[in-house]
Amino acid sequence: MGTEDIGRMAGYRHHLTIPTRWMDNDVYGHVNNVVYYSYFDTVVNRYLIEQGVLDIHESPVIGLVVETQCRYFRPIAFPDTVIAGLRVARIGRSSVRYEIGLFVEGDQEARAEGHFIHVYVDRESNRPIGLPEPLRAALERIAVEPGPSAGG
Repeated sequence: MGTEDIGRMAGYRHHLTIPTRWMDNDVYGHVNNVVYYSYFDTVVNRYLIEQGVLDIHESPVIGLVVETQCRYFRPIAFPDTVIAGLRVARIGRSSVRYEIGLFVEGDQEARAEGHFIHVYVDRESNRPIGLPEPLRAALERIAVEPGPSAGG
């Protein structure tokens, strides 16, 4: 994979600073791969909470992750500061494809990039439901040109 395939900080519409922690490093001296997915969850859910479209305890509509992927380019290690970039690549009737880039403070090229797809469901029935308008508006604020299909 060439460097032309690696995303740049400017390609992401929203950014969140996340400090690494000592415990994030594994025995190989870098942030363990499972922690990258935690960063993905953090940037997406923090954005939704800050936009006022997610109350993790009370929202009647919640997003369930149905697909996720991460590509690793260069390691991140404590005490690096991560800048998580977020954009929305596709908004469907009940689903959203989020794309995330993880950068180390001061870098413009991603150390890792990935995506996950949320299918939004009614909290009580767990059945897919159309995106509420306030949620759709928040997603559109960080949307980019249509990317790969998220389905639904």
